[in-house]
Amino acid sequence: MSPITPDFVMRLGYAAGRVLAKDNVTGTRPTVLIGKDTRISGYMLEAALEAGFSAAGVDVMLAGPMPTPAIAYLTRALRLQAGVVISASHNPFQDNGIKFFSEHGTKLPDSVELSIEEAIDQPMDCVSSDKLGRATRLRDAQGRYIEFCKSTFPNELDLRGLKIVVDSAHGAAYNIAPHVFHELGAEVVSIGATPDGFNINAGFGATAPKALSSAVVEHKADLGIALDGDADRLIMVDATGRVYNGDELLYIMVRDRMSTGPVAGAVGTLMTNMALEVAFKELGIGFARAKVGDRYVLEVMQERGWLFGGEGSGHLLALDKHTTGDGIVSALQVLSALKRSGKSLDACCSELTLYPQTLINKRVAPGFDWTRDSGMVAEKEAVERELGDTGRVLIRASGTEPLIRVMVEAKNAETAESMARRIADKLAA
Repeated sequence: MSPITPDFVMRLGYAAGRVLAKDNVTGTRPTVLIGKDTRISGYMLEAALEAGFSAAGVDVMLAGPMPTPAIAYLTRALRLQAGVVISASHNPFQDNGIKFFSEHGTKLPDSVELSIEEAIDQPMDCVSSDKLGRATRLRDAQGRYIEFCKSTFPNELDLRGLKIVVDSAHGAAYNIAPHVFHELGAEVVSIGATPDGFNINAGFGATAPKALSSAVVEHKADLGIALDGDADRLIMVDATGRVYNGDELLYIMVRDRMSTGPVAGAVGTLMTNMALEVAFKELGIGFARAKVGDRYVLEVMQERGWLFGGEGSGHLLALDKHTTGDGIVSALQVLSALKRSGKSLDACCSELTLYPQTLINKRVAPGFDWTRDSGMVAEKEAVERELGDTGRVLIRASGTEPLIRVMVEAKNAETAESMARRIADKLAA
Protein backbone atom coordinates (compact mmCIF):
# COMPACT_ATOMS: atom_id res chain seq x y z
CA MET A 1 0.00 0.00 0.00
CA SER A 2 1.47 3.37 -1.02
CA PRO A 3 1.85 6.08 1.63
CA ILE A 4 -0.56 9.01 1.36
CA THR A 5 1.90 11.71 0.24
CA PRO A 6 1.30 14.70 -2.05
CA ASP A 7 3.29 13.04 -4.82
CA PHE A 8 1.29 9.82 -4.66
CA VAL A 9 -2.05 11.65 -4.41
CA MET A 10 -1.22 13.85 -7.41
CA ARG A 11 -0.35 10.76 -9.45
CA LEU A 12 -3.54 9.10 -8.23
CA GLY A 13 -5.57 12.11 -9.35
CA TYR A 14 -3.87 12.08 -12.74
CA ALA A 15 -4.38 8.33 -13.18
CA ALA A 16 -8.04 8.53 -12.15
CA GLY A 17 -8.53 11.55 -14.40
CA ARG A 18 -7.10 9.77 -17.44
CA VAL A 19 -9.34 6.75 -16.83
CA LEU A 20 -12.43 8.92 -16.34
CA ALA A 21 -11.60 10.99 -19.43
CA LYS A 22 -11.20 7.84 -21.52
CA ASP A 23 -14.48 6.37 -20.24
CA ASN A 24 -16.43 9.63 -20.53
CA VAL A 25 -19.15 9.41 -23.18
CA THR A 26 -21.06 12.58 -22.33
CA GLY A 27 -19.35 14.67 -24.98
CA THR A 28 -18.38 17.25 -22.35
CA ARG A 29 -15.30 17.58 -20.20
CA PRO A 30 -15.52 15.17 -17.23
CA THR A 31 -15.96 16.73 -13.79
CA VAL A 32 -15.21 15.30 -10.35
CA LEU A 33 -16.22 16.54 -6.91
CA ILE A 34 -13.66 16.58 -4.10
CA GLY A 35 -14.62 16.72 -0.42
CA LYS A 36 -12.61 16.24 2.74
CA ASP A 37 -12.92 16.01 6.51
CA THR A 38 -11.26 18.40 8.96
CA ARG A 39 -7.74 16.91 9.19
CA ILE A 40 -4.89 19.36 8.73
CA SER A 41 -3.46 17.20 5.92
CA GLY A 42 -6.68 17.53 3.93
CA TYR A 43 -5.69 20.93 2.54
CA MET A 44 -2.38 19.59 1.23
CA LEU A 45 -3.90 16.46 -0.29
CA GLU A 46 -6.82 18.39 -1.79
CA ALA A 47 -4.37 20.61 -3.68
CA ALA A 48 -2.43 17.57 -4.91
CA LEU A 49 -5.58 15.81 -6.13
CA GLU A 50 -6.76 18.97 -7.85
CA ALA A 51 -3.41 19.29 -9.67
CA GLY A 52 -3.50 15.67 -10.81
CA PHE A 53 -7.03 15.90 -12.19
CA SER A 54 -6.30 19.21 -13.90
CA ALA A 55 -3.18 17.77 -15.56
CA ALA A 56 -5.38 14.99 -16.94
CA GLY A 57 -7.84 17.49 -18.42
CA VAL A 58 -10.58 16.91 -15.81
CA ASP A 59 -12.55 19.74 -14.19
CA VAL A 60 -12.75 19.78 -10.41
CA MET A 61 -15.44 21.04 -8.04
CA LEU A 62 -14.28 21.63 -4.46
CA ALA A 63 -16.84 21.07 -1.71
CA GLY A 64 -14.59 21.71 1.28
CA PRO A 65 -15.21 19.87 4.57
CA MET A 66 -18.17 17.58 3.92
CA PRO A 67 -19.33 14.18 5.21
CA THR A 68 -18.35 11.21 3.06
CA PRO A 69 -22.01 10.36 2.29
CA ALA A 70 -22.58 13.98 1.24
CA ILE A 71 -20.04 13.59 -1.56
CA ALA A 72 -21.80 10.39 -2.67
CA TYR A 73 -25.12 12.25 -2.81
CA LEU A 74 -23.81 15.40 -4.51
CA THR A 75 -21.90 13.44 -7.15
CA ARG A 76 -25.13 11.73 -8.14
CA ALA A 77 -27.32 14.84 -7.83
CA LEU A 78 -24.99 17.00 -9.94
CA ARG A 79 -24.55 14.29 -12.60
CA LEU A 80 -20.76 14.31 -12.21
CA GLN A 81 -18.38 11.58 -13.37
CA ALA A 82 -16.99 10.77 -9.91
CA GLY A 83 -16.67 11.94 -6.33
CA VAL A 84 -13.55 11.81 -4.17
CA VAL A 85 -13.34 12.04 -0.38
CA ILE A 86 -10.13 12.78 1.51
CA SER A 87 -10.68 11.17 4.90
CA ALA A 88 -9.51 8.48 7.29
CA SER A 89 -12.96 8.19 8.84
CA HIS A 90 -12.76 7.33 12.56
CA ASN A 91 -8.94 7.31 12.71
CA PRO A 92 -6.80 9.98 14.46
CA PHE A 93 -5.75 13.15 12.63
CA GLN A 94 -2.31 11.80 11.63
CA ASP A 95 -3.95 9.33 9.22
CA ASN A 96 -5.64 10.10 5.94
CA GLY A 97 -6.99 8.27 2.93
CA ILE A 98 -8.79 8.59 -0.40
CA LYS A 99 -12.19 7.14 -1.30
CA PHE A 100 -13.89 7.28 -4.70
CA PHE A 101 -17.57 7.26 -5.60
CA SER A 102 -19.04 6.54 -9.02
CA GLU A 103 -21.47 8.80 -10.87
CA HIS A 104 -24.26 6.84 -9.15
CA GLY A 105 -23.01 7.61 -5.64
CA THR A 106 -21.75 4.05 -5.15
CA LYS A 107 -18.27 2.56 -5.05
CA LEU A 108 -16.41 2.52 -8.34
CA PRO A 109 -16.84 -0.63 -10.44
CA ASP A 110 -13.98 -3.08 -9.95
CA SER A 111 -12.96 -2.66 -13.58
CA VAL A 112 -12.51 1.11 -13.14
CA GLU A 113 -10.54 0.65 -9.91
CA LEU A 114 -8.25 -1.83 -11.68
CA SER A 115 -7.72 0.59 -14.56
CA ILE A 116 -6.76 3.36 -12.14
CA GLU A 117 -4.33 1.07 -10.30
CA GLU A 118 -2.66 0.16 -13.59
CA ALA A 119 -2.50 3.81 -14.67
CA ILE A 120 -0.74 4.90 -11.45
CA ASP A 121 2.35 2.95 -12.46
CA GLN A 122 2.59 4.80 -15.78
CA PRO A 123 4.64 8.02 -16.13
CA MET A 124 2.72 11.18 -15.31
CA ASP A 125 2.25 13.63 -18.16
CA CYS A 126 0.10 16.70 -18.69
CA VAL A 127 -2.45 17.67 -21.33
CA SER A 128 -1.82 20.78 -23.40
CA SER A 129 -2.54 24.14 -21.78
CA ASP A 130 -5.80 24.64 -23.63
CA LYS A 131 -7.12 21.33 -22.30
CA LEU A 132 -6.19 21.71 -18.62
CA GLY A 133 -9.00 21.15 -16.15
CA ARG A 134 -10.53 24.04 -14.25
CA ALA A 135 -11.25 24.15 -10.52
CA THR A 136 -14.32 25.82 -9.02
CA ARG A 137 -15.79 25.87 -5.52
CA LEU A 138 -19.25 24.43 -4.95
CA ARG A 139 -20.61 27.26 -2.80
CA ASP A 140 -23.94 25.70 -1.82
CA ALA A 141 -22.69 22.18 -1.02
CA GLN A 142 -23.70 22.30 2.63
CA GLY A 143 -27.17 23.68 1.94
CA ARG A 144 -27.85 21.08 -0.76
CA TYR A 145 -26.85 18.24 1.53
CA ILE A 146 -28.80 19.56 4.52
CA GLU A 147 -31.94 19.65 2.39
CA PHE A 148 -31.28 16.12 1.16
CA CYS A 149 -30.93 14.80 4.71
CA LYS A 150 -34.17 16.50 5.76
CA SER A 151 -35.95 14.96 2.77
CA THR A 152 -35.32 11.46 4.19
CA PHE A 153 -37.44 12.31 7.26
CA PRO A 154 -41.23 11.86 6.91
CA ASN A 155 -43.05 15.06 5.89
CA GLU A 156 -45.81 14.46 8.41
CA LEU A 157 -43.39 14.32 11.35
CA ASP A 158 -41.06 16.78 13.04
CA LEU A 159 -38.67 16.87 16.00
CA ARG A 160 -40.44 19.55 18.02
CA GLY A 161 -40.30 18.89 21.74
CA LEU A 162 -37.04 16.95 21.58
CA LYS A 163 -33.78 18.18 23.08
CA ILE A 164 -30.91 16.46 21.30
CA VAL A 165 -27.16 16.59 21.91
CA VAL A 166 -25.30 16.25 18.60
CA ASP A 167 -21.62 15.21 18.70
CA SER A 168 -19.86 15.77 15.37
CA ALA A 169 -16.44 14.41 16.50
CA HIS A 170 -14.80 17.70 15.46
CA GLY A 171 -15.22 16.24 12.00
CA ALA A 172 -16.80 16.82 8.62
CA ALA A 173 -20.37 17.25 9.86
CA TYR A 174 -19.58 19.94 12.45
CA ASN A 175 -21.39 22.67 10.49
CA ILE A 176 -24.07 20.41 9.01
CA ALA A 177 -25.50 17.92 11.49
CA PRO A 178 -26.66 20.48 14.09
CA HIS A 179 -28.53 22.43 11.37
CA VAL A 180 -30.34 19.31 10.09
CA PHE A 181 -31.85 18.44 13.46
CA HIS A 182 -32.54 22.07 14.37
CA GLU A 183 -34.35 22.77 11.11
CA LEU A 184 -36.58 19.74 11.75
CA GLY A 185 -37.65 21.31 15.03
CA ALA A 186 -35.34 19.92 17.70
CA GLU A 187 -33.58 21.94 20.37
CA VAL A 188 -29.94 21.12 19.63
CA VAL A 189 -26.92 21.17 21.93
CA SER A 190 -23.81 20.86 19.77
CA ILE A 191 -20.56 19.32 21.01
CA GLY A 192 -17.45 18.15 19.14
CA ALA A 193 -18.01 20.99 16.68
CA THR A 194 -14.83 23.07 16.93
CA PRO A 195 -12.33 21.38 14.60
CA ASP A 196 -8.75 22.68 14.58
CA GLY A 197 -7.20 20.18 12.16
CA PHE A 198 -5.79 18.03 14.96
CA ASN A 199 -8.74 17.07 17.19
CA ILE A 200 -10.89 14.99 14.84
CA ASN A 201 -12.26 11.93 16.73
CA ALA A 202 -10.18 12.89 19.80
CA GLY A 203 -12.36 12.11 22.82
CA PHE A 204 -15.56 12.83 20.89
CA GLY A 205 -17.77 11.13 18.34
CA ALA A 206 -19.03 7.62 17.68
CA THR A 207 -15.77 5.98 18.75
CA ALA A 208 -15.70 7.85 22.09
CA PRO A 209 -19.33 8.02 23.26
CA LYS A 210 -18.56 8.92 26.90
CA ALA A 211 -18.52 12.61 26.00
CA LEU A 212 -22.00 12.31 24.49
CA SER A 213 -23.37 10.33 27.44
CA SER A 214 -22.10 12.94 29.89
CA ALA A 215 -23.47 15.83 27.83
CA VAL A 216 -26.92 14.27 27.50
CA VAL A 217 -27.20 13.83 31.26
CA GLU A 218 -25.70 17.26 31.98
CA HIS A 219 -28.09 19.09 29.64
CA LYS A 220 -31.07 16.91 30.62
CA ALA A 221 -31.55 16.08 26.94
CA ASP A 222 -33.94 13.47 25.56
CA LEU A 223 -31.22 11.71 23.58
CA GLY A 224 -27.85 12.11 21.92
CA ILE A 225 -26.42 11.49 18.46
CA ALA A 226 -22.73 10.82 17.82
CA LEU A 227 -21.11 10.71 14.39
CA ASP A 228 -17.52 9.88 13.50
CA GLY A 229 -15.02 12.08 11.69
CA ASP A 230 -16.50 11.62 8.22
CA ALA A 231 -20.08 11.17 9.50
CA ASP A 232 -20.82 7.74 8.07
CA ARG A 233 -21.13 6.11 11.52
CA LEU A 234 -23.86 6.60 14.11
CA ILE A 235 -24.10 5.85 17.82
CA MET A 236 -27.02 7.08 19.95
CA VAL A 237 -27.58 7.70 23.67
CA ASP A 238 -30.82 7.86 25.64
CA ALA A 239 -31.74 10.31 28.43
CA THR A 240 -29.98 8.17 31.04
CA GLY A 241 -26.69 8.20 29.11
CA ARG A 242 -27.03 4.58 27.97
CA VAL A 243 -25.28 3.93 24.64
CA TYR A 244 -27.02 2.15 21.74
CA ASN A 245 -24.75 0.58 19.13
CA GLY A 246 -25.31 -0.14 15.46
CA ASP A 247 -26.93 -3.55 16.03
CA GLU A 248 -29.61 -2.02 18.24
CA LEU A 249 -30.21 0.93 15.91
CA LEU A 250 -30.53 -1.41 12.91
CA TYR A 251 -33.15 -3.37 14.85
CA ILE A 252 -35.13 -0.18 15.53
CA MET A 253 -34.96 0.86 11.88
CA VAL A 254 -36.11 -2.52 10.58
CA ARG A 255 -38.94 -2.84 13.11
CA ASP A 256 -40.19 0.59 12.09
CA ARG A 257 -40.10 -0.30 8.39
CA MET A 258 -42.17 -3.39 9.15
CA SER A 259 -44.99 -1.08 10.25
CA THR A 260 -45.18 0.35 6.73
CA GLY A 261 -44.62 -2.82 4.70
CA PRO A 262 -42.84 -6.19 4.52
CA VAL A 263 -39.07 -6.38 5.05
CA ALA A 264 -37.39 -9.26 3.23
CA GLY A 265 -34.15 -9.27 5.18
CA ALA A 266 -31.21 -7.44 6.69
CA VAL A 267 -27.44 -7.87 6.48
CA GLY A 268 -24.95 -7.78 9.35
CA THR A 269 -21.33 -8.86 9.60
CA LEU A 270 -19.39 -11.67 11.23
CA MET A 271 -19.26 -9.44 14.33
CA THR A 272 -23.00 -8.68 14.50
CA ASN A 273 -24.46 -9.76 17.83
CA MET A 274 -26.21 -13.12 17.68
CA ALA A 275 -29.21 -11.68 19.53
CA LEU A 276 -30.02 -9.56 16.48
CA GLU A 277 -30.00 -12.62 14.22
CA VAL A 278 -32.31 -14.47 16.64
CA ALA A 279 -34.65 -11.46 16.92
CA PHE A 280 -34.95 -11.10 13.15
CA LYS A 281 -35.60 -14.82 12.79
CA GLU A 282 -38.47 -14.57 15.29
CA LEU A 283 -39.90 -11.69 13.23
CA GLY A 284 -39.72 -13.73 10.03
CA ILE A 285 -36.99 -11.51 8.58
CA GLY A 286 -34.09 -12.99 6.66
CA PHE A 287 -30.59 -12.36 7.96
CA ALA A 288 -27.18 -12.76 6.34
CA ARG A 289 -23.65 -12.08 7.52
CA ALA A 290 -21.00 -10.36 5.43
CA LYS A 291 -17.30 -9.89 6.08
CA VAL A 292 -16.46 -7.03 8.44
CA GLY A 293 -16.67 -3.70 6.61
CA ASP A 294 -19.55 -1.64 5.30
CA ARG A 295 -18.56 -2.23 1.67
CA TYR A 296 -19.06 -5.98 2.17
CA VAL A 297 -22.40 -5.39 3.88
CA LEU A 298 -23.48 -3.34 0.86
CA GLU A 299 -22.35 -6.06 -1.56
CA VAL A 300 -24.48 -8.71 0.17
CA MET A 301 -27.45 -6.33 0.34
CA GLN A 302 -27.22 -5.75 -3.40
CA GLU A 303 -26.82 -9.47 -4.13
CA ARG A 304 -29.98 -10.29 -2.19
CA GLY A 305 -31.97 -7.21 -3.12
CA TRP A 306 -32.36 -6.20 0.54
CA LEU A 307 -32.60 -2.58 1.70
CA PHE A 308 -31.18 -2.68 5.23
CA GLY A 309 -27.85 -3.57 6.76
CA GLY A 310 -25.21 -2.43 9.19
CA GLU A 311 -22.45 -3.03 11.69
CA GLY A 312 -22.29 -2.76 15.44
CA SER A 313 -19.74 0.02 14.98
CA GLY A 314 -22.53 2.22 13.63
CA HIS A 315 -22.26 1.90 9.86
CA LEU A 316 -25.94 1.66 8.87
CA LEU A 317 -27.44 1.43 5.40
CA ALA A 318 -30.98 2.11 4.23
CA LEU A 319 -30.87 1.87 0.46
CA ASP A 320 -34.35 3.31 0.08
CA LYS A 321 -32.88 6.57 1.43
CA HIS A 322 -29.26 6.71 0.27
CA THR A 323 -26.73 4.77 -1.79
CA THR A 324 -24.22 4.52 1.04
CA GLY A 325 -23.97 4.53 4.83
CA ASP A 326 -24.87 7.93 6.27
CA GLY A 327 -24.80 8.77 9.99
CA ILE A 328 -27.18 11.73 9.77
CA VAL A 329 -29.70 9.95 7.53
CA SER A 330 -29.57 6.86 9.76
CA ALA A 331 -30.20 9.01 12.84
CA LEU A 332 -33.26 10.46 11.12
CA GLN A 333 -34.58 6.97 10.41
CA VAL A 334 -34.24 6.05 14.09
CA LEU A 335 -35.84 9.35 15.15
CA SER A 336 -38.77 8.79 12.79
CA ALA A 337 -39.25 5.35 14.40
CA LEU A 338 -39.30 6.93 17.85
CA LYS A 339 -41.75 9.60 16.72
CA ARG A 340 -44.07 7.15 14.96
CA SER A 341 -44.15 4.75 17.88
CA GLY A 342 -44.13 7.31 20.67
CA LYS A 343 -41.52 5.15 22.41
CA SER A 344 -38.05 5.77 23.80
CA LEU A 345 -34.88 4.09 22.55
CA ASP A 346 -35.02 1.71 25.49
CA ALA A 347 -38.65 0.77 24.82
CA CYS A 348 -37.97 0.20 21.12
CA CYS A 349 -35.22 -2.26 22.07
CA SER A 350 -37.19 -3.97 24.85
CA GLU A 351 -37.45 -7.21 22.87
CA LEU A 352 -33.75 -7.22 21.94
CA THR A 353 -31.17 -8.07 24.61
CA LEU A 354 -27.69 -8.27 23.18
CA TYR A 355 -25.61 -11.28 24.15
CA PRO A 356 -22.44 -10.47 26.11
CA GLN A 357 -19.34 -10.66 23.94
CA THR A 358 -15.75 -11.27 24.96
CA LEU A 359 -13.02 -10.36 22.48
CA ILE A 360 -9.42 -11.38 23.11
CA ASN A 361 -6.55 -10.33 20.85
CA LYS A 362 -3.49 -12.57 20.74
CA ARG A 363 -0.29 -11.43 19.06
CA VAL A 364 1.14 -13.97 16.64
CA ALA A 365 3.93 -14.25 14.11
CA PRO A 366 3.18 -12.57 10.74
CA GLY A 367 1.39 -14.97 8.42
CA PHE A 368 0.29 -17.28 11.25
CA ASP A 369 -2.66 -19.49 10.25
CA TRP A 370 -4.73 -20.43 13.29
CA THR A 371 -6.63 -23.08 11.32
CA ARG A 372 -3.42 -25.16 11.34
CA ASP A 373 -3.17 -25.02 15.15
CA SER A 374 -4.79 -28.35 16.06
CA GLY A 375 -5.16 -27.49 19.75
CA MET A 376 -6.95 -24.25 19.04
CA VAL A 377 -9.21 -25.81 16.42
CA ALA A 378 -10.15 -28.65 18.78
CA GLU A 379 -10.94 -26.23 21.64
CA LYS A 380 -13.04 -24.06 19.32
CA GLU A 381 -15.07 -27.11 18.26
CA ALA A 382 -15.52 -28.18 21.90
CA VAL A 383 -16.77 -24.72 22.91
CA GLU A 384 -19.18 -24.64 19.98
CA ARG A 385 -20.63 -28.02 21.02
CA GLU A 386 -21.14 -26.75 24.58
CA LEU A 387 -22.79 -23.53 23.40
CA GLY A 388 -25.09 -25.17 20.87
CA ASP A 389 -27.58 -22.54 19.71
CA THR A 390 -27.05 -20.36 22.80
CA GLY A 391 -23.86 -18.68 21.61
CA ARG A 392 -21.28 -18.26 18.91
CA VAL A 393 -17.51 -18.41 18.35
CA LEU A 394 -15.60 -16.31 15.84
CA ILE A 395 -11.86 -16.45 15.27
CA ARG A 396 -10.27 -14.23 12.65
CA ALA A 397 -6.95 -12.69 11.79
CA SER A 398 -6.59 -8.92 11.96
CA GLY A 399 -6.31 -7.29 8.56
CA THR A 400 -3.81 -4.68 9.78
CA GLU A 401 -1.77 -6.24 12.60
CA PRO A 402 -0.23 -9.67 13.43
CA LEU A 403 -3.12 -10.51 15.73
CA ILE A 404 -5.64 -13.32 16.07
CA ARG A 405 -9.00 -12.12 17.41
CA VAL A 406 -11.00 -14.62 19.46
CA MET A 407 -14.62 -13.63 20.07
CA VAL A 408 -17.21 -15.63 22.02
CA GLU A 409 -20.86 -14.70 22.50
CA ALA A 410 -23.04 -16.35 25.11
CA LYS A 411 -26.18 -15.57 27.05
CA ASN A 412 -24.15 -14.59 30.13
CA ALA A 413 -20.88 -12.71 30.40
CA GLU A 414 -19.08 -15.25 32.59
CA THR A 415 -19.59 -18.04 30.06
CA ALA A 416 -18.45 -15.83 27.17
CA GLU A 417 -15.28 -14.79 28.99
CA SER A 418 -14.29 -18.23 30.26
CA MET A 419 -14.81 -19.85 26.87
CA ALA A 420 -12.89 -17.15 25.03
CA ARG A 421 -10.01 -17.62 27.49
CA ARG A 422 -10.04 -21.37 26.95
CA ILE A 423 -9.60 -20.93 23.19
CA ALA A 424 -7.07 -18.12 23.43
CA ASP A 425 -4.97 -20.03 25.98
CA LYS A 426 -4.64 -22.93 23.55
CA LEU A 427 -3.00 -20.53 21.13
CA ALA A 428 -0.64 -19.32 23.84
CA ALA A 429 0.43 -22.88 24.46
